[in-house]
Formats: sequence, structure tokens, C-alpha cells
Amino acid sequence: MDAGPIVLLILVLGTVLLLVSMIRIVPEYKRLVILRLGQVIGAKTKVVIIIPVIDQPVSVDLRETFLEIPRQTCITKDNAPISVDFLIYSKVVDPIACVVHVRDYAGAAMGVATTTLRAVVGDIPLDDVLAKRDQINTVLRTKMDEVTERWGVKVTSVEIREISPPKDVQDSMNKQMAAERGRRAAVLEADGQKQANITVAEGERQSAILKAEGAKQSAILQAEGNRQAAILNSEGYALALTKIFDSAKNVDSKTMSLQYLEALKAIGASPSTKLLIPTELTNLLAPFSEAVKGAAERSK
Repeated sequence: MDAGPIVLLILVLGTVLLLVSMIRIVPEYKRLVILRLGQVIGAKTKVVIIIPVIDQPVSVDLRETFLEIPRQTCITKDNAPISVDFLIYSKVVDPIACVVHVRDYAGAAMGVATTTLRAVVGDIPLDDVLAKRDQINTVLRTKMDEVTERWGVKVTSVEIREISPPKDVQDSMNKQMAAERGRRAAVLEADGQKQANITVAEGERQSAILKAEGAKQSAILQAEGNRQAAILNSEGYALALTKIFDSAKNVDSKTMSLQYLEALKAIGASPSTKLLIPTELTNLLAPFSEAVKGAAERSK
């Protein structure tokens, strides 16, 4: 059997496989750093031709990634031990520097993160560590970014997930929190009672003002009514006197005498045993006596 065709087939297949292995398809979110004979010739994307043996390709992912830092024990400025774990978000901005200047930037970033965390927490008291997470995140990101910048890596964010103080410190904090809540409750209750007293006093003041105003209006109306009644009484009395005066002008002495006789008749009808006759009555009866005498003389 002739071995020529088989050898030719093997050569063809080998050539195809070699050509296939030389062609690399690089996605948009990656870069392929090519080292040709140990020298960097660039960061390629899309379709890249690799020369076997001569070229050494290194793939670099440009997408933002996160690095989880395990729980670290740190000492605060006031010598309180705390445990902190956090996340680091970063991305490669210079693929060539990431390949040339650092061998494992993820491991290097973890080491920088732990040492930076201890340095930052060591300058802050425990209360500030617990209350100022955002400030600590900003300081950590700034300090880490200063180190990772030369690696071609940009630290985009640092997020502290949990800060755990010792148990005795946690118990003290719980007691302090309970006391603070009790104080706030007492202050709120006192403020509420104060507002209630103010509201009640204001209501009583308004009620007193309204009562006084009502009494004032009532007195004014009563006085006005009395004044009108007095005016009407005076006008009625004056009118009565005027009528009496007008009538009295037409009354003669005989009419007055008859009125005196009627009055004397009424007095005589009383059960009293004593009878007082005014002296004026004799003068009033004089015309009657004269009239009687004149009638008697005419009859004779």
C-alpha cells in the first residue's frame, strides 16, 4: 500500500489545524496582549493572527469585576478590635500595563486592600468607624486607586458589607442605644405634654375671651334696652302729662267739685271710723251752696 496519499493527508490536516490555531477571535470586552519573542507588540481585538512558538498571547478581560475581601480584624484608634469584610469593584483600563507590571493583579489588589483597611481603620475611633462607612469607603477607594493605577487597573468602588465589634462592646452599645431611646421617649413625652398644656391653656383663654365678649355684648344690649325703655317711658309720661294738661285747661270749678265729691264718696265708703275732710273741699263746695241757695230763692 502506497503511504504517499496518507502522508499528504496528514500534512494537509496538520496545516489546517495549524492555520486554525493561528486564528483567534477576541470579543469586544476582551483584549489579547501579544508578546512576540518576549516583547509586547500591542493589545489586539476581533480577529488576531498568532504565530506559533514566536507569539505568546495573554487574554485580559476589560469588564468590571468584584473582589471579595474576607473578614479582617482591625484595631481602631481607641484600641477597640473590630472585624470588617468588604467588596472591591475594579476594571482594567490598560491591558498592557496589567500584563507587564503585575503578574496577578487580583491577588495584589487583595493584599493592598487588607493593608490599606488596617491603616485607615487605625486612624479612626470606633464610633466613627461604625457611623462613617461612606467616608471609609471613599478613603479606601482613593488609597487603593493610587496603588493600582500603575498596574493599569481602576478601582471604581469599595463597599463595606459588615462591621462587627466585640461582644462586650456590642453589649455596651446596645445599653447606650436603649438609654438613648429612653431619653428620646421621655423628651417626646414631655414635648407632647407641653403642647397639650399649651393647647388647653389656649383653649381656656379663647373661651374666657369669648365669654367676656359675650358678657360685654349682653351688658351693652341690656343697657341699650334699658335706655330705650327709659326713653319710651319718659316719652309716654310726657305725653300723658301733655294730655292731662290739655284736658285740664277745659275743666271748670264745677267739674273739679264733682270730682272731689266722687272722691269723698269713695272715701266715705271705706270701713274707717275716722274721716278727714280737706279744707280745700269747703272752698270747692261754695259754688254748689250758692247755686243751691239761688235755686231755693227762685222757687220761692
